[in-house]
Amino acid sequence: MSRDARSRATSRRTAPTARRTTPAPSARSAAAPAGAADGLVIGAVPSGVRVAGALLAVAALVGAVAAFPTYLVVGGEELSLVHGFGSALVALLTPAAHLAVAATLLRGAVPKFGLAYAGIGGALALGLLLIELYRGRGSTARPGIEVLAGERVLTSGIDTGPGWVLGVVALALTVLAGVVAIATWGRVVMDDSGALDAVRSGLAGAAVLLGVASVLCLALPAADVPDRLVRDPATGLETVVTQEGPQALLERPGLALMGGLLLAGAVVLCSVIAPSLRPRLAVVGGLLAVAVVVLSAALTGLRDAAASDQLEWTVPGAGLLLAGLAYAALTGLAWRLRRAR
Repeated sequence: MSRDARSRATSRRTAPTARRTTPAPSARSAAAPAGAADGLVIGAVPSGVRVAGALLAVAALVGAVAAFPTYLVVGGEELSLVHGFGSALVALLTPAAHLAVAATLLRGAVPKFGLAYAGIGGALALGLLLIELYRGRGSTARPGIEVLAGERVLTSGIDTGPGWVLGVVALALTVLAGVVAIATWGRVVMDDSGALDAVRSGLAGAAVLLGVASVLCLALPAADVPDRLVRDPATGLETVVTQEGPQALLERPGLALMGGLLLAGAVVLCSVIAPSLRPRLAVVGGLLAVAVVVLSAALTGLRDAAASDQLEWTVPGAGLLLAGLAYAALTGLAWRLRRAR
């Protein structure tokens, strides 16, 4: 037998041994990304994703800084949003959530999760921006009793502080991030195997009910002035005297009324839209944005009631807190509902 024939025979005998060194399927599945359980497919990430992430990150940093300087000066009294550790946690809730989501956008990881959060967060921030502009600029046109930074004040004369300016800038950047996210959404390729398809209708129904309940609670002050019981010394009769308290969301005029209507409509509309998004992680991002806004409003009311002796926590404030916690639970449920591989 020639040398070439012996070489070909040796190659044929050793070929099966080389194929047996291929890694087992279990080893390959162990190295697969975590999203493989959903059949997650992510295409090229356009630059708009990182632009939205950068805007959201800057909004988070500016919003965090805005919590500490003077917010407003009312009647010569300087008001600040942070009075202690608890109020600092409330003030930093939204910036912390923005920063965490912005990090995923800047990395280009699961882009539709961050885009859904930024888009819905921007829609909700538009109403909040108009309300904030009214507080600092338009509330003196029609003075009234209002609760600002936990203090019951008369808005006859207001001077803006650096905290208010930075807060307005943070809200404006959040709105801009939302606009960029919505414009970029259609150019992002990201889909999964439909893990939520079987429960989307139930998830949407629960979200809509929470949205309506949240709007009903937002329409009334979360912290209000209690009525006083006055006894007439001559007759001994007791009468209830109603004290003027903070204005309700839809009782304020001008920009505040427009902002309140936009906020109420956005809460309900986003509660409808978020469960219909695809893939599953986009639903998680959308519901998370609504949960952060509702929880922030509820905790702000609780902070105001705890910080002032003149205010007490109301039933709508407690209902708003329950709605925020329910939104958070719904977000966690959407996160956990994934189809086994």
